[in-house]
Amino acid sequence: MKTVLITGGATGLGKKLAKLYSKDYTVILAGRNQQKLKEAQHELGDNVYTMSVDITKYEEVGKSVEKLLMQHSVDILINNAGIGHFGPLTDYTKQAIDEVIDTNVKGTIFLTQALMPHLLTRPEPKVMNIISTAGLRGKANESVYVASKFGVRGFTESLKVEYQDTNLHVIAAYMGGMNTPFWDHNNHIKDKSRLRSASEIAEIIYKQQNDSEDILF
Repeated sequence: MKTVLITGGATGLGKKLAKLYSKDYTVILAGRNQQKLKEAQHELGDNVYTMSVDITKYEEVGKSVEKLLMQHSVDILINNAGIGHFGPLTDYTKQAIDEVIDTNVKGTIFLTQALMPHLLTRPEPKVMNIISTAGLRGKANESVYVASKFGVRGFTESLKVEYQDTNLHVIAAYMGGMNTPFWDHNNHIKDKSRLRSASEIAEIIYKQQNDSEDILF
């Protein structure tokens, strides 16, 4: 059975993806909140495991991956974890900027880098980056968030070129807003009911995961 590692896997889209993958894959949920990870693990089933890690901390990522690989192989990495702070550029604090860039960009790079040597030894390795439409165009009051997603888009496109002569499949998912806990701590989206559900988005991603083209919807 192949194994998939999903960051931000305890809630929202990550948890919905984990539920789908757990039918045919061993699933590893990665995140910072141990309690939420354990709750999701209990809910999702026996072939679901957890990895407590802060992806913004370079050394911690390396040590966590090293420990993980002593027990599991990883065939698919889904970089799903992300945070957002929204508002006019002049309202951003340094802390808010750092949190967005550290999690969305550096966290994605850190974990992908740490796992890459192992992934390249697998028969059908895959890296999937969940980017959102913020990686496609600018948006008012989302400048730092959009910048982070453009960064992940550039990282993804570069991986495709860098590893084009290997068996590594690199794919990105660009989707619109979802009704998930992502929005719980800000009022950027006034009416979350108009957003698509995480379950719907997860189904689309799961069905199109083996496509040669990026997932755009």
